Formats: sequence, structure tokens, C-alpha cells
Amino acid sequence: MRNNNKLYVAFRTAAPATFPILAAFLFLGIAYGIYMNVSGFHVIYTFLMSSLIYAGSVEFLTVHLLLGAYHPLSALLFALMVNARHLFYGISMLEKFKGTGLKKLYLIFGLCDESFTINYSAKIPEGVDRGWYMFFVTLLNHCYWVVGACIGGVFGSIFHMNMEGLEFVMTALFVVIFIEQWKSGSTHRSALVGVVISILCLIIFGRDSFMIPAMILIIAALTITRKQQEPVGETA
Repeated sequence: MRNNNKLYVAFRTAAPATFPILAAFLFLGIAYGIYMNVSGFHVIYTFLMSSLIYAGSVEFLTVHLLLGAYHPLSALLFALMVNARHLFYGISMLEKFKGTGLKKLYLIFGLCDESFTINYSAKIPEGVDRGWYMFFVTLLNHCYWVVGACIGGVFGSIFHMNMEGLEFVMTALFVVIFIEQWKSGSTHRSALVGVVISILCLIIFGRDSFMIPAMILIIAALTITRKQQEPVGETA
């Protein structure tokens, strides 16, 4: 009974933090489901991809990959390039995921942009289990995305949506996340490192080739300076 109460308290505390994500994920998920439908995929594929891949931008990209010629190496490189930012999320969450037990496996799998933003900056009240709080934030966001995608997959043949420019929604979302992290962070060293390296790589390698070298250099820089970036008192 005590364990059940602990879960309930963690769920009740985590749920309100995810409500802003609910609207965004339902909209983007429905758009993705419609996109899958008009591309010729049954709703079961939409459910499986949204549940198992759970990486919005990669899921949109996967539609093109599935409809084209079979190139597994290209698919791997595309997925790495698009979702390489998750490597930085993982580095940032190393300390916060400590002591979460088996929940850590799902927390790693479900570490999307929105769950990272909430869990990284969360001020969890005293008495609320940290591991279960992060678990429910991740689970709820995951459910929002899957439900939205399935709604779009079921009703995609009824509703018609102009998909032109939809990819900019993801860009806008990343900008908002960056601004929120900048406002809530006590130090902006990591953000400045990422911006400066990205601009330099853009100048050196060009718009079409700067992403991977920029990611590699940012990972190296953040790894080298990681101990200096940890707030006093949070060092393991």
C-alpha cells in the first residue's frame, strides 16, 4: 500500500508538468499519423513506429526511407545526424538517472526533447520519489505522442492537411527549448559552446555537411569540460 501511494504521489506531481506537452504532441502526432496514412501505411505501422522509434523527426524521415530503396547504412547515418543531440541529453542526465534502478532503461529510451526539458529542470517537491517522477513524465509524454499518431492514422483518410512547412514546427520547438534552458540555467557555458562550434563548422564545412562534425566537436568539448560544468554540491 505504501509503494502504491508513492507511485500515486509521483504520478500526481508529474502529470501537470506534462500538460503543455499534451497539446503539442497531440497536434504533431496527428500530423504524423495523417502523413503515414497518405503515404500508404496502415495505422498499425503508425502505432508500432510511434511506440518503438519514438523520435518525432526520425519518424517523419523513416517514412521517406521506407518508401525508397533499401539503404541501411544511409538510414543509420541519417538517424544519427538527426538525433545526435540525444547524446548531449544523455551526458546531462547521467547524474539525475543515478539510483533509479530498472526505470533507467525506460528513461533512456524515452529521453525525447520535451521529457529532457521537464526532468532536467524539475524542482521535485520533498517526499516525491525522483525516479518515479521522471518515469511518469517520460511515460505520459510517450503516451501523448502515440495517441496523437494513432488518431491521425485512423482519421487520415477523412482529414486532409497541407504538409508543406511542417518540418519548421520541429525547428521552432527546438528554439523554444533552447530559450527555456537558457533562462533556467545558472550558467550558459554549454549553450555557448554549442552555438560557437556550430557556427564555426557551418562556415568551414557548409550548410549541407556541418552537422556531424559539429556534433562530434560539441560532444568532445562537453565531455572534456563536464566536471567544470557541474554545479557545486552536485558532483558525484
